Amino acid sequence: MMFRELISILSGWGWLDTWTVLIGALAAMSCSLPGAWLLLRRQSLLGDALSHSILPGIVLAYLALHRLEVNHWVTPNAGSRHLVLFLGAAVSGVLSAVITELIQRWGRMDRDASIGVVFTSMFALGLLLIRMFADKVHVDPGCVLYGSLETSVLMRLSDAIPIPQAAAVNGIILAVNGLIVLIFFKELRLSTFDPGLAGAVGVNAKWIQLGLMTMTAATLVAAFESVGAILVIAMLIVPAATARLLTDRLGMMLILTLIIAALSALLGHAGAITIPSMLFSRLGYTDVRDASTAGMMAIAAGCLFIVTILASPRHGLIRRTLDRLRLKIRIASEDRLGSLFRRDELTTTNSTSTQVDHDQMSAGTWFDWLALKHLFRHRLITAASPTATLTDRGRDLARNLVRSHRLWEAYMARHFDLPGDHLHATAEEVEHFLSPELQKELAIELDQPTLDPHGKSIPRPL
Repeated sequence: MMFRELISILSGWGWLDTWTVLIGALAAMSCSLPGAWLLLRRQSLLGDALSHSILPGIVLAYLALHRLEVNHWVTPNAGSRHLVLFLGAAVSGVLSAVITELIQRWGRMDRDASIGVVFTSMFALGLLLIRMFADKVHVDPGCVLYGSLETSVLMRLSDAIPIPQAAAVNGIILAVNGLIVLIFFKELRLSTFDPGLAGAVGVNAKWIQLGLMTMTAATLVAAFESVGAILVIAMLIVPAATARLLTDRLGMMLILTLIIAALSALLGHAGAITIPSMLFSRLGYTDVRDASTAGMMAIAAGCLFIVTILASPRHGLIRRTLDRLRLKIRIASEDRLGSLFRRDELTTTNSTSTQVDHDQMSAGTWFDWLALKHLFRHRLITAASPTATLTDRGRDLARNLVRSHRLWEAYMARHFDLPGDHLHATAEEVEHFLSPELQKELAIELDQPTLDPHGKSIPRPL
């Protein structure tokens, strides 16, 4: 039912929806490129601060331009308006960077604290200016904060060029950002991962940082009208953070960042025109038909990030949980093998002792039960029960494990002044991680011992 309703809503997709997605994708992709470098430099908060601190510069530039247009000193023009807004944002961004640096030096504060002071103050100033002049100038606070992605589709370059102005501006910024990354890729990479080496080979890390901030400021101005001052933060950092969880290669990370940013725009707009109607109609609010595309883009980017945290093939929570579970099962299985081998040792030597080093002969926990199933499935024991015996292959693996355990006890006894009852616990943990090469090195260092500190025979290597 819901799937058919979803298909029905999406069947009304038109050219306005396509242009909305395209503008959102261009804005998100252009933001994600400098955002990726800020993330790698561990300066994500700087991108947040810059996106807030340019607000007063944009507002002041807009107010000044509006005053000039009202007095007929300049002719209203979209191109000049964007240029003035860019200059205002650039000046505001650079000024914020300089003030942050001065606070950090003179106030003896760490970078995060100085950034926090500057961007909150600058953002508050921008909001105050909006509130003070909102009645005199058509500056919509909601538009400033959340953008006007849907209406930006209607503002064309000209009648002869039916391309939305926002698409052209964001597309140009994306192309410029991509060109800058390609040209200065080595310098950006070197100054990001090793600033000291960058300075040694003649790359000025401070100029690179200033250039990156200018690049970010210009991008934020271009995306400002589309996605707003607040939601642009998500486009700046979240796609890059998501891509970082998927790969450790820089080039692939940048490519995935662009793909994720574009996908966020597509999923965001699709969600904006489908989810509100489908959800609120069931709650009795039939008037709710859609939501802000820019806001849903941020939600879509966040959802992609959460999915990546859970399901990333390398760093995902599910993968890490499964790896830890496999390790615990392996350790429990090897402990069971060692217990069975020691039991066979006692039987072979006709010893009257009933003590086994690993007292795990009963399947008391579910890990023990999984261990028995694991050993039986791999044909290392004859049955999935505590009374099972070792197969030939299982006995070889158990002998190797017991050899590692007793070699490590002998090593600890020789090099550390520890009581005999303190050796077993450490060896019980280390035995699972000693490779054949380390076993060989230990045996050579210990002059090929045959007995452990407790007088038990050390099995010979296979």
